[in-house]
Amino acid sequence: MERVLVLVRHGQSEWNLKNLFTGWRDPDLTEKGVEEARDAGRRLKAAGLAFDIAFTSALSRAQRTLSLLLEEQGQTGLETIRDAALNERDYGDLSGLNKDDARAKWGEEQVHVWRRSYDVPPPGGESLKDTGARVWPYYIHRVLPRVMQGGGVVVAAHGNSLRAMVMALDGLSGEEIVSREIATGVPIVYRLNADTSVAEKTVLEG
Repeated sequence: MERVLVLVRHGQSEWNLKNLFTGWRDPDLTEKGVEEARDAGRRLKAAGLAFDIAFTSALSRAQRTLSLLLEEQGQTGLETIRDAALNERDYGDLSGLNKDDARAKWGEEQVHVWRRSYDVPPPGGESLKDTGARVWPYYIHRVLPRVMQGGGVVVAAHGNSLRAMVMALDGLSGEEIVSREIATGVPIVYRLNADTSVAEKTVLEG
């Protein structure tokens, strides 16, 4: 019984590059993002990991990352479930804005609070806690059962939806998770015990 769960944040997007708040908007990957996704697949293959099912969000940057990763794995036909529960945090009125412009409009301190607090949402958007409120039930009811069947499961999603999963897996507090960065295109490999606790965690950095 392997019980392997791999989390991968999508490769760099066009809006990451432009320093824009992205949220539920749907930009594509940059050339660098494409290479990050392929590199993630190569690292997973080199580690001897293969998957029985994949989960991703309703946004194309995560879906494309998954597709490129699986191509490198030689698993292009893998069963894949797409769900908005795994979408990035909704940045509301900040979506599409340059981060510097947002600071000019609302002030450095206020934008920092929106970005780095656990439970303060931006106007019209979600806090990290709100994001967790849709990610955690999905993880518990859809993703975790497939891991516990003994297979390999990969989740290609976003910085904040994956933060919510890492928070649950690593037993972190709200204060601890907001300072935890999740790099683009770097697989995080969990092996779970029979009681769903984490037996081992490995970050496959280049």
